[in-house]
Amino acid sequence: QIINNYQGISSPSPDSVEHTKMSTSLPSYQQEGRNTGGAYAPIPGENGEGTKSNFFCRKSSLLVLGSVAVLAAGFSYVYNGGKGIPSQNAEEVSNAAELTGKLFDSLDRYVLEDYDAKPTFSNFLPGVAGLYGKPMWTFYVNRGQGFASFGVDSKDYPILEFNPANKAYISTAQRGFRTFIKATRDGETETIEPFSPATARSLQDNLDDESLPKRFMFVGTNEMEILETDEKTGLETNVIYFLMPKEDFAAVVRRTKITNTGDTPVTIDVLDGLPKIEPAGGGLDFMLKNMGRTLEGWMGVYHADEKEKTMPFYRLSTQPSDSASVKIQEAGHYVLAYTDDKPNDLLPIVYDSSKVFGRDTTLSNPWGFENVKSVDDIVNGKQYGAATTSSAFVAISKKTLAPGESVTINSFYGKASKISEVSTIARIVRGEGWVDKKLQEARSTMDDITAAVTTTTGNHLFNGAIKQMYMDNGLRGGLPVILGDVNDELKLLNSDEDERVKVFHVFSRIHGDLERDYNSFHLKPAYFSQGPGNYRDVAQNRRNDVILSPRVAGFDIKMFLSYVQADGYEPLTVEAIAFYLKDKEKCRYIAETATGNTTNVMSSTNQLHDILCGGTFRPGQLFELIEQLGVNVVMGNDKFINLVLSEAQYTVMGVYGTGFWADHWEYYLDMIEAYLSIYPDGEEQLMYDNELRYFYSTAHVKPRSEKYILTYTFDGKSKHVQQLDATAWDEEKIEQKTKFFDTATGLFDPLQADWQHQLSDSGVLTSSPIAKLFLLVTTKYTMRDAYGMGVEYEGGRPGWNDAMNGLVGMVGSGMPETYELLVLLKYVKKVVSTYDRPLVIPAELLNLVQTANAALADLLASGYTDNFGSLSSAVPQPLFTYWDTCATAREEYRASVRLAFSGDTEELSADFVVETLSAWIKQVDQGIKRAFELGTGGDGNDGTSGVSPCYFSFDVTEWKLNGGHSAMGLPTVDATSMAVGIFPLFLEGPVRYMKTIADDTETQLEVYNKVMNTGLRDEPLKMYTLSDSLIGQSYDMGRMMAFSPGWLENQSVWLHMSYKYYLQLIRGGLYEEFFSEMVNGGMLPFMEPVTYGRSLMECSSFLASSAFVDPSMHGRGFLPRLSGSTAEFLSMYILMMMGPKLFFLDDDGGLNFQLKPALPLWLFESDTGDASDESSSSDDSSELSITYKLFSAIDVTVHNTAKKNIFGIAPNSYNLVLADGTEVSIEGGSIGSEYADSIRRILPVKAIHAYF
Repeated sequence: QIINNYQGISSPSPDSVEHTKMSTSLPSYQQEGRNTGGAYAPIPGENGEGTKSNFFCRKSSLLVLGSVAVLAAGFSYVYNGGKGIPSQNAEEVSNAAELTGKLFDSLDRYVLEDYDAKPTFSNFLPGVAGLYGKPMWTFYVNRGQGFASFGVDSKDYPILEFNPANKAYISTAQRGFRTFIKATRDGETETIEPFSPATARSLQDNLDDESLPKRFMFVGTNEMEILETDEKTGLETNVIYFLMPKEDFAAVVRRTKITNTGDTPVTIDVLDGLPKIEPAGGGLDFMLKNMGRTLEGWMGVYHADEKEKTMPFYRLSTQPSDSASVKIQEAGHYVLAYTDDKPNDLLPIVYDSSKVFGRDTTLSNPWGFENVKSVDDIVNGKQYGAATTSSAFVAISKKTLAPGESVTINSFYGKASKISEVSTIARIVRGEGWVDKKLQEARSTMDDITAAVTTTTGNHLFNGAIKQMYMDNGLRGGLPVILGDVNDELKLLNSDEDERVKVFHVFSRIHGDLERDYNSFHLKPAYFSQGPGNYRDVAQNRRNDVILSPRVAGFDIKMFLSYVQADGYEPLTVEAIAFYLKDKEKCRYIAETATGNTTNVMSSTNQLHDILCGGTFRPGQLFELIEQLGVNVVMGNDKFINLVLSEAQYTVMGVYGTGFWADHWEYYLDMIEAYLSIYPDGEEQLMYDNELRYFYSTAHVKPRSEKYILTYTFDGKSKHVQQLDATAWDEEKIEQKTKFFDTATGLFDPLQADWQHQLSDSGVLTSSPIAKLFLLVTTKYTMRDAYGMGVEYEGGRPGWNDAMNGLVGMVGSGMPETYELLVLLKYVKKVVSTYDRPLVIPAELLNLVQTANAALADLLASGYTDNFGSLSSAVPQPLFTYWDTCATAREEYRASVRLAFSGDTEELSADFVVETLSAWIKQVDQGIKRAFELGTGGDGNDGTSGVSPCYFSFDVTEWKLNGGHSAMGLPTVDATSMAVGIFPLFLEGPVRYMKTIADDTETQLEVYNKVMNTGLRDEPLKMYTLSDSLIGQSYDMGRMMAFSPGWLENQSVWLHMSYKYYLQLIRGGLYEEFFSEMVNGGMLPFMEPVTYGRSLMECSSFLASSAFVDPSMHGRGFLPRLSGSTAEFLSMYILMMMGPKLFFLDDDGGLNFQLKPALPLWLFESDTGDASDESSSSDDSSELSITYKLFSAIDVTVHNTAKKNIFGIAPNSYNLVLADGTEVSIEGGSIGSEYADSIRRILPVKAIHAYF
């Protein structure tokens, strides 16, 4: 039962408006005098009303809708009074007349009017079916009936074939879900296809035909719905999709409702479903796209009910292969359906597509359906499902609808492990009101998850965006679930305080979708579902775990520091932790307790014992094995899994992948700072009193002598030295891992094989977290480039901006890594100085430290000084020698620990560490000064901006052959001199630099103003681009040069880096600038909705900037949702609502709690329903407040009694409401130790009122 590792693979723009600095009395930002009754006002200029303008910084009157005043960016929003999601069917709110012009409906779903006439976008359902549900992956587009692809686990196991977005936009209307209606009214019969592209509206006034159907799409957090109202045919068609929640089988639920909106009765025959459905049969994506016709030879349709044909089962006969081992295919895809009025009667499924489309193999016209008198002729006729891709159409015959009457078809598409399960599933899904109940469960599942960040401000859109960002952040990084609570006492303890408390992240996956078609996502259809993710994605998106869920404590820090290897790098892929039990007595105890331990269940007891002691497992796998083996567990799921995990231990899991990324280590300090904002009293214990292993990848970084390769330039006219093939698979390391291969399971033992051992084979070597951080700063310090400026990209991969992939070959380096190194150096120095405890490090590392120190002494003794004002591009020889010595020492260190540690350790005194780090910090500071001097250059950039550079390249100007050759036969060289090259501006440069001046608000403001005046500012969009113009740059720098300007990483608005920039503004106390950027459209949900082109609640990875050649694309979002921008948004949200440090230690070491929010006046809401602006601040009768959940449980209310901006100040007083209802009043800006720890433990405190 040892876990098998996942295999990682890794509209027109508004006119330019002068930037307005926000005053502390920022007015409401909606349109003046435009009460549109819940509609968003047309953007001026769209209908000849004049030019577009900026509404966000304009003084205006308030729009009061219902009981809540709504602030909006050029639009208003209908709100249901803050009562949450109403218990009603979605179709009850789907009225075309009421929806026209609306952005959101009463279910808080984004409304896209005329969706199939708008610019294309893709999206997905979140793939969340609850902890005890089995999810599927689903993708949809705004074409046809939406759903473009869905299946189980990965794109290799589709039910509707996965296609990238560009193909899905073309094919969805034909290969996706379709509905054909043969309607007879007043003696006339016609065949109708709702949502057909042939009857789509045109948004150009001179071409629009108002007699065509009106269509809407509704984007919910866990559902998607489409609506068509066709006055010409007198029919309204409504389709809603959601995932089956909280069941032990996976299914997509599709609900199609057809309503007679005409004045006379209509009789209809209906076919509703898929023209083509893929069978089950192993991983099929490659074969579907490359051998589709051949693959059809294996295809067949089988039936769980041979007579009625209501339970088709689509599968291959065997898994397709040409090997001696033949695997019979048992699992298949099923389709079930019934109508609301007859839930016990399954409907027949038409599986022979030729009977529907006849000779039309393009699937354009249902000629077969048109040419029969009734659908019964098809259902009762002969159908064939062998050696072809079959259909899955639900059939309804001769249904008469009176005016206003409807018929609703509930259909289910899923996968079963064998055909006998289909009838069981059919029994479960039928029942009056069952689908309604499941739809409400799907909604409440998301409500329960996002309740952790429930926030009520004066802006309902902002409130909703917070929840969506939290959800999407969890889908990328995982949502932490606390397990192991076997009694009430444990619920007051965190994962550091009691080893029985476990943290497990659910619902995560790598961000693969129709637009990110390059990523191979995994979404396992199991309880506690999760999949692997990219290291940087997961690390960034878990940054705020401990702030939002304090019981996580130091778990994430210890987990990610465990991934740090002996060479200072980390693997590419992060997997969920796995649990194990080594103590057979514990396994026996759990097995007996869980099964009842009576004679008649002894078999279950023994089986469960063997499962628990059989190797590593995750919760979902444990439940799967129990189900497969028929183990009878007599306790509930929650109680059982808590019992198991309270006794289990865990191990971190990961996969090397390809190359070593330069930025993975940069996210640790963010986690540490988040931890210290909750546990300032836990730093010493966390840093010194834990022992962590070293991850063991089966690759190594080559020394320079093997990766500096002499090759031809791009034009082939000359030769130059490039750094190529920087990493290599290491056969000796692979051999080392085989010592821990388990022949019984055929798998490597992850408890041993993934971790660096000692040469003596006496086990793995461990170090404290602070020692591993010291190893990191040592290796990164000795990786600085030859000019001592940036950290070299010498591991085969660049940093955060992975589109600079060619920079590795250019012997490039990055200042972002240097800035992160500087703050980490200072942190390690602070910790060692504060606690005055020695560091115990691997003995090999001391050699590297001593050599680096000796080389620095030689440099200082050489008398070299920087000639600022006239620094040469040629690297001065003393600096080159220093670099060469440090790099050689680093390579020797890596060689000494490549296979194993010696096992010897050295103890460094605190004084020695502090002295060493102080000297290194001076050198890093000096290198930063050189970087600013050498600066940047490029198209329109004269190098005088004063903004931090981001990258440098190094041209090897002199070299000598060393006799080696690359795998391609090219000669390798040793560099003897270098010259530095500069690049255009990149936003990451100033963003990371601002972290080094976090306490210097004045300097940060200078940086902000300088950035504003560079090409990084996209003035028409009021946003910031990832880079300045790259025109004229070498294609050697990477794939970003291959893209058109304004697209993907080439000078687009990359939302994640923009959000990092905004985060630095609020971190640095630039509150006015921060909120000005927010409300001027730089952040969601305050962007222009028509321009953005998708839900204002959902992030995109990038927006096409004003540099893009097609102006209609400017400001439109691409690559949906699972972006690191959600992590930055949550950090901004925390600073806005709570402040930078919720807990601190006073001068006596006592724990204190303090709120220091950053909230503008306009974001407040009064208890009378009026949002505040400057003009209402004198009204003493209205109290202004904002409420939110602290730690997912404690209700916090911020009372703005002074009616002013609250920017980084503490309250005047607090009122605590304890769990027993007792109220405690506390004067002053903080809450002392008497109650601070109770707040942190959550359960003793019910509410906090803070008065400003």
